[in-house]
Amino acid sequence: MSNLLRYYDLKELDRQYFIRGTVPDIAPIVAEYTRRTAEVRGEVPCVLNVAYGGTEPERLDIFPSQINKGQPAPVFVFIHGGFWRALDAADSGFMAKAFTENGVCVVVVNYALAPDASMDQIVDQCRAALAWTFKNIASHGGDPQRIYVGGSSAGGHLAGMMLSPDWQEKYQVPDLQIQGGLMLSGLYELEPLLPTHVNEWAKMDVASAHRNSPIRSLPKAGTRLVFTYAPNETDEFKRQTETYMAACTATGSTCSFVAVPGTNHYDICFEMADAHSDMCRATFAMMGLAPS
Repeated sequence: MSNLLRYYDLKELDRQYFIRGTVPDIAPIVAEYTRRTAEVRGEVPCVLNVAYGGTEPERLDIFPSQINKGQPAPVFVFIHGGFWRALDAADSGFMAKAFTENGVCVVVVNYALAPDASMDQIVDQCRAALAWTFKNIASHGGDPQRIYVGGSSAGGHLAGMMLSPDWQEKYQVPDLQIQGGLMLSGLYELEPLLPTHVNEWAKMDVASAHRNSPIRSLPKAGTRLVFTYAPNETDEFKRQTETYMAACTATGSTCSFVAVPGTNHYDICFEMADAHSDMCRATFAMMGLAPS
């Protein structure tokens, strides 16, 4: 953080992380998340509100692959954003039709929100969801040996925490190896957030910010990662992605970047709903698939 303060005073640093300021109004976009997800839930076979833990927020939605290729399907586990304090799985399944029609089993994770849940608790719940998926997804046609994660904004952060290689033993899934990830506009180093408005609800100290920063526990070599961010992101959001991507590349991950012109921090997610978008093509290629 001290390095950032060479370039920003605290007011400017706070503005860098005020991502809502990059769009005129977030409400119509969030409403579209919900509308599109409801539409997909009505069109695509799915199993909703499956419990992976003991509290109401600990649930997930499963959208099995619609293509039977005689073998288990790769699994895409999506974790929603909302700066850890907003949104729900019910807002976040809009990519399921495009993915399942191309041979992917989709799992959309829900989790408890800040400030009621701490960052440690949110990460714990997402890891519990991944462990549940590894143990149970075969009964829904998914391949537990081909699990990929994805997330946008705070969900990108959480996807990064799932890619960390040091948690599986604790969750009794030592054989779980996440193969890759789709990382949309994520936050990968949390210490810069400590003096900003975000920490009003994230409520982190230095230790928890370090403990929950993906850049401090990078994926294993050989992990395949697709990165993107919108053109109008703030410099800090772009820096976070560039720094994490460089670190992952340096430690042996295969990383690519997909440019998505004409999008913003919020509507870039809708590229996942178009099987022929550059984002989907890169994601399917990461899984060894091609769009139909």
